[in-house]
Amino acid sequence: PTRRLAAELGVSRGVVVEAYQQLVAEGYLTSRSGGYTEVAATPAQQPAMPERPVAPEPAADFGYGRYDVSNFPRTAWLRSIRRACAAAPNERFGYLTGRGTPELREALTDYLNRVRGTAATPDTVLICTGYAQGIALIVQVLAARSARRIAVEDPSADDDLRPLARAAGLDVVGVPVDDDGVRADLLAAVDADALVLTPSHQWPTGGVLTARRRAEVLRWAAERGALVVEDDYDAEYRYDRSPVGAMQGLAPDLVAYAGTASKTLAPGLRLGWLVLPRAWVDDVAAAKLVADRGSPVLDQLAFADFLAHGELDRHLRRMRPVYRRRRDVLLSELAARLPELEPVGVSAGLHLVAWLPQEVDEAAVVAAAAQHGVRVNGVTPYRLSPAARGGLIFGYSALNERAIIAGVARLHAAFAAFRQN
Repeated sequence: PTRRLAAELGVSRGVVVEAYQQLVAEGYLTSRSGGYTEVAATPAQQPAMPERPVAPEPAADFGYGRYDVSNFPRTAWLRSIRRACAAAPNERFGYLTGRGTPELREALTDYLNRVRGTAATPDTVLICTGYAQGIALIVQVLAARSARRIAVEDPSADDDLRPLARAAGLDVVGVPVDDDGVRADLLAAVDADALVLTPSHQWPTGGVLTARRRAEVLRWAAERGALVVEDDYDAEYRYDRSPVGAMQGLAPDLVAYAGTASKTLAPGLRLGWLVLPRAWVDDVAAAKLVADRGSPVLDQLAFADFLAHGELDRHLRRMRPVYRRRRDVLLSELAARLPELEPVGVSAGLHLVAWLPQEVDEAAVVAAAAQHGVRVNGVTPYRLSPAARGGLIFGYSALNERAIIAGVARLHAAFAAFRQN
């Protein structure tokens, strides 16, 4: 049979014999001396992979970074995909520059200038796959320009930035924040080449950088020759205050503006954008081109159509009341069941922070909550320097009102057990 099989496959008999021997060694075939080869009665036993313990899903998940993707506007997005695919010129489906499609850069320019008060132009907009890639590209260019240190707000969501910066050989230093945002008066002491901040809704405390401090930050950047990176992660969601304009509109040559569709639409889209100082555009675009040859074209064209037809505006108008109701229910339940907590940063965004009493241990509360089926993050893991007071971060956008009520009830039970211990 080996000669016949070799002839059928067009290979030498030695190749077939070697393959048979390997299959016999692995237990898939059996061969008897002077007899014939046949398929083994039972498959070869593979060593069992060790089972990894799987943590049970929490009954109530207030974890930050979860979004209600069930409200994604599928019908409108599908219309945009169809229109974009039908209208796209052939050349759009070839390799593009690292900046992104002209259609999306123009649509974002119109949208950001109108809604966020930026001073964008299509040639200063660059499309990326989200904030994580955007900040990675900026870090790469900073390192290439011999930067040594990046400053971040303390506390801040710098979990994307810290490993990237350190891998590039850059130090990351924290600048404290208070109710008015980052302490601009401390910037001179940190000797940084860039500052990453969230001026319109500080993460996680929810503070707004005051006009005076914005001017101080920009003055520091101009004198230092530093870059300000503005993370405008959820500024479209506001409930009890007027819109706060982007810093980039005040100083487009000093500020790199970073935005994303992850919180306005869905993180799975992997759509983000940078509005860059002109002196940074070419270098960042070159880094983007090397990284992945550009973001997916059809997604860009669909999002451009989505913006041009006003679908994002309509989606945000529909979702603001939804998230506001969830925030209101959370605040009401916390006030009724856990009045010792002090919520802050409640006028905008998709989360809030509740400060703990001075004597309460944050890590112990988070652990007690987990034992009662509640996932909630503490503030301490997002700090670079220790602080006297702990806090809890409540993400509420992915939970409906009933789930929020049940979750706070569980948290109340966790606090009761914690106090007894």
